[in-house]
Amino acid sequence: MVRIRVLVVDDHRIFAESLAAALAAEPDVDVSAAGSGPAALRSLERAAAEGRRYDVLLVDADLGAGLPGLRPAVPVQEVGEDGPVDGISLVAGVRGAQPHIRIVVLAEKDDPRRAALALQAGASGWVAKDCSLSRLLTVIRGVLREETHLPPALLTGVLRELTAARKHRTESERLVESLTPREREVLRCMVAGLGRKAVAERLFLSPHTVRTHMQNVLGKLGVHSTLAAVALARRAGVGPVDLTGDVVERGGQLA
Repeated sequence: MVRIRVLVVDDHRIFAESLAAALAAEPDVDVSAAGSGPAALRSLERAAAEGRRYDVLLVDADLGAGLPGLRPAVPVQEVGEDGPVDGISLVAGVRGAQPHIRIVVLAEKDDPRRAALALQAGASGWVAKDCSLSRLLTVIRGVLREETHLPPALLTGVLRELTAARKHRTESERLVESLTPREREVLRCMVAGLGRKAVAERLFLSPHTVRTHMQNVLGKLGVHSTLAAVALARRAGVGPVDLTGDVVERGGQLA
């Protein structure tokens, strides 16, 4: 018998334990539970180190809600740091690191916008927390067959959200294309969370020159803050500069 390894990720202990117990009663399901995003990532790392792997993650849509310091929609590179991790960021981080894992988001209520974000992050399903065990097992087995599961009532709203997101992405891509190569490199540093001094050191520029580049980036993108510029960049598919590799080649003299 092929066994399905499931990890329940929910910071509501009673719910997580009761769901895990219900799933464990199935003859072909092995289940564990984690009470936070970082705990889930440690479980995944431990399983990988031991030569095992999880097949499906069941992630609370409201994971970490209300906890101090929660960073919504954090970059994938930051997922796994100590501290709260929200559900959508966990989905993106896990799918980026272990793409074989299928993820189903468990939600208290239907929310087309958040369901669309979950799908964009890599989730394969969005299921109500109060659904029957048989329904949940159907979804679990379905996503392992590469199926995507959404409640019928959410389909129209999710499609509308995905269409709007595609439109915003197209506009964002057009704005990013208006940047010079150096400005795009500065933008990638901004996406990575680097401050002006760090950007200057990385690109071999003076802080004054970096400030000018940043102002130009904001102006061309039509935004008024670094946060808004980073959000637009991500919609356009601009990723962060690689902070683990070598610094970029010198592109000019210090100004």
